[in-house]
Amino acid sequence: MSAGAAGWEGLLADADIGWHIRTGEWILDHHAVPHHDLYSFSKPDAPWYAWEWGSDVIFGLLHRTAGLKGVVLLAGVLISLFAWTLLRRMVGAGVHLLWAMIVSLLGVGAASIHFLARPHLFTLLFLSIAVWMIHIDREESSARSARRLWLLVPLTIVWTNLHGGFLALIAVLGLTAVGIAIEAVIIGEPNGKPERANFRHAARYLALAAACSAASLINPYGYRLHTHVFEYLRSDWIRNTIQEFQSPVFRNENILQFEALMLIGLIAAGALFKRRCIAEGLWIVYFAHMSLASVRHVPIFVTVCAPAIAIEVSDWWRNWTAGAKKSSLLGIVNQMSGDLASSFQRISAWPFLLVGVLIAMGAPIKWPKDFPAVMFPTKIIHEHQAQILNARLLTTDQWGDYLIYLNPRQKVYIDGRSDFYGPEIGNQYLRMTGGQWDWEQIMQKNGFTSVLLPTEMPICQLLKRDPAWRVEEDSGKTILLIRR
Repeated sequence: MSAGAAGWEGLLADADIGWHIRTGEWILDHHAVPHHDLYSFSKPDAPWYAWEWGSDVIFGLLHRTAGLKGVVLLAGVLISLFAWTLLRRMVGAGVHLLWAMIVSLLGVGAASIHFLARPHLFTLLFLSIAVWMIHIDREESSARSARRLWLLVPLTIVWTNLHGGFLALIAVLGLTAVGIAIEAVIIGEPNGKPERANFRHAARYLALAAACSAASLINPYGYRLHTHVFEYLRSDWIRNTIQEFQSPVFRNENILQFEALMLIGLIAAGALFKRRCIAEGLWIVYFAHMSLASVRHVPIFVTVCAPAIAIEVSDWWRNWTAGAKKSSLLGIVNQMSGDLASSFQRISAWPFLLVGVLIAMGAPIKWPKDFPAVMFPTKIIHEHQAQILNARLLTTDQWGDYLIYLNPRQKVYIDGRSDFYGPEIGNQYLRMTGGQWDWEQIMQKNGFTSVLLPTEMPICQLLKRDPAWRVEEDSGKTILLIRR
């Protein structure tokens, strides 16, 4: 997305990064992690888990140093490194270069639905590295790879304090342990007894999952963080209300790329089960299910499963083209893949970092100085700061994020922290903006003095007819109303 039609501004399509930046700056100023709300008047000083505080500090530091340019530059580097690890994992596993590139493009295209300047980008990179290490251990089964795998424990400590996606690693480790145990039972030894070595491998992965789980307790909130995250993820209200927690809608290009990869993946899972590679088959089935339940898991599916899918597709291709003559088109493609594969295995991450440094030094690029005006009412807010900033304002959660970014002292009714507001405030917001039966009582209870909302919301038409309110500006898409 950072290189697409939307440019770098596309990484700012979600304004959650606004309160992440300001929270990071608050932590830098106070040398402490917040335990109570900083931004709302609907739940003032209520308990709050800033569970991505490490990312917040990084974003806050970058913003103080380089503004939004620094924030989107880090996001771009993280996305580039994620894409590099994806391709490098496939090439390193011996995948036919043609199919490594095709599956990588499909995977990155599908994952791009969540290419936003937000803490989850750390999860995409860390998870890709972690699964890469697991794959190497599965292939080598050496003492060296086994020792190296325990580096996932300190990685989990860092990861937990950057983003809640560390749970995906624990899920992969658990699935791997179960898969190896099933493989041991199915394969067996010549005398009919299961392979004890495989059971030991399963126990090792189970112990590693337990160690990573224990390591995740090293955070400012302890076990309470896990309780909060689990309640958040299993909330029916969150799944029914928040778009990124809902099932994917197979209409746009990104989701169609995911659909193609998932269908191929499910076929590959069947082949993996047939070959008794149970662990990798379980990865594909489990994360495909999770992605169909919630679109936010699509990038996780890509990160974990795309290389395993590419390995199977590559094997199918090689079997199909085994008899092709070297002078034929298929033979030439295979020859080119073999010739180039060794050079691709030496692909380094340093070029990405070098490009990032050159850009940071002032390369002629149009960097964002504000959030994209096509998604946020930047013009109205800047022109009517006196009526908006520090007002008792009703606005959307995303626009609330933007206001927090503009003025950290701005108290909002609601913002993008859906885990904090929950169904009580969330349902009141939906009923009020939808003009339902108790909208007036909720308005009076909260004492709103200004309203900044998309014009099509039912409450806007109700307030336009209310003599107690006047229209300050109506752009046709956004309306600002002020209480008389």
